[in-house]
Amino acid sequence: MAVNKFTKADIVDAVYEKTGMNRKDIGAVIDLFIGEVKAALMKRHVIELRGFGTFEIKMRKARLKARNPRTGEIISIRPHGNVAFRPGRELKQDAWTITDEDLSSP
Repeated sequence: MAVNKFTKADIVDAVYEKTGMNRKDIGAVIDLFIGEVKAALMKRHVIELRGFGTFEIKMRKARLKARNPRTGEIISIRPHGNVAFRPGRELKQDAWTITDEDLSSP
């Protein structure tokens, strides 16, 4: 199955088409938004975007005996953060209605 990517440049173009705003300004706002989300996550805040979902940092425990899947080598892993995303109710409902045919069409 081919993966259709929708990049930041695609978002800028889509917002430009809908608003007519300057592409450079749209890109700057998107960069600021992403920067604010990252900064808030690094401060261990939970980011809630109603209708879309929630981002948060979840801590993973240390493991003394983990295995490198590529080499099979036994390694230890220190505790670390992991970004988690939980989709909101509206996004879950919208995704539920997607079929294979929807995904195969461009």
